[in-house]
Amino acid sequence: MDLGEIKALLDERRAGHSLPQALYTDPAVFEFDLTAIYGQSWLMAGFECELPEAGSYSSFKVGRWPILLVRDRAGQIRAFHNSCRHRGAMLCKEGTGKAPRLVCPYHRWTYNLDGSLLSAMRMPEDFDRAEHGLGEVHVETVAGVIYICLAETPPPFEVFRREMTALLAPHDLANAKVAHVETLTEYANWKLVLENGRECYHCQAGHPELARTFPVEVSSYFEFGGADHAATFEARMAEHGLPVGPAGEDWWQAIRFPLNPGMRSMSMDGEPIVARPMVGAADGDIGSLRWALEPHSFAHAVGDHLFFFSAMPIGPRETLVTGKWLVHKDAVEGVDYDRARLIELWNITNQQDKDLAENNQAGVDSPGYRPGPYSPDAEVLVLRFVDWYCTKARAYIEQQAGTMGGALSYAEGAAHAA
Repeated sequence: MDLGEIKALLDERRAGHSLPQALYTDPAVFEFDLTAIYGQSWLMAGFECELPEAGSYSSFKVGRWPILLVRDRAGQIRAFHNSCRHRGAMLCKEGTGKAPRLVCPYHRWTYNLDGSLLSAMRMPEDFDRAEHGLGEVHVETVAGVIYICLAETPPPFEVFRREMTALLAPHDLANAKVAHVETLTEYANWKLVLENGRECYHCQAGHPELARTFPVEVSSYFEFGGADHAATFEARMAEHGLPVGPAGEDWWQAIRFPLNPGMRSMSMDGEPIVARPMVGAADGDIGSLRWALEPHSFAHAVGDHLFFFSAMPIGPRETLVTGKWLVHKDAVEGVDYDRARLIELWNITNQQDKDLAENNQAGVDSPGYRPGPYSPDAEVLVLRFVDWYCTKARAYIEQQAGTMGGALSYAEGAAHAA
């Protein structure tokens, strides 16, 4: 499929409706999405507390692309393509660890923590180590959270940095730790997984446990309609100096919102599940700070813990979902929190969403599938996501066509981008 064909699919989409079938199913569209969407966007890559000291690293994949985060000897967090400059082997297996240097397991090429090549055995005298450092990836940190972008020229970041620094600062993520990581493979296209995660139209019936604490009847995270509960919450947050937003641009949105009346945390019963709070203000009863990035993530930061969700495409009908739970660094498992209770609500919710997304994919695969209209009340953020996807895809196609001097195939565009 060439870029002209993908543009034709985008042109087919009716305003306010879901996407044409091939955009959820076609292998060529999946390849396009990796390059044009995930390869051109800011992605939430992890937390600074996961790299506590020099030599700490985190290895993960964006689609098929291996990425490496490293804290160097000066304390700076760096991001690299996890690919040796000799013959391309991965330097570090997926996961976290610590090493004084980065050593390729294949032929022992060795890199400093800043990505420069330190040694390469049995190379000729005219071999220039300076030309063979690791490929760098754009990286930014905001209030303890790490973001990366694989594009040559990443989208502007300053508004996001400014707004999220203010919103997230009270949660003191510099003094947090990751208490648990869970992965789940959903056999559905990544866009269906994200659409499901951007609405609560399904939550009353699909997530009865989440609905105890989460305001599932609210049509949009940006609209609380001046209700007494919301107004009281906002006044109380102002009293304690906690910003609520909303804030956002086309590729991200954030707001601190109240949980259901009487609920103090996102847990099975609405009670805090970590005795050592992350936020001391207002006795930790601060609602949830939710922020989300297109194309792949959202997070909820409540007074006693933080939950992070990421969706990474693996194939046209396969998406890797990763959940991370953060608590205060001094919280002791078995004393201040029970791990099973900490992860229970979101594990239940993620499993329910897996079933819903896979059922959605099965229906989209039907020859009877026709794109349907989104609810303008209950699916505001789904529409926002799909509109963003179409705009982002069109911009990439136009940029590639302009660069290459006209129509081009996907393969030519991907090769040029690489």
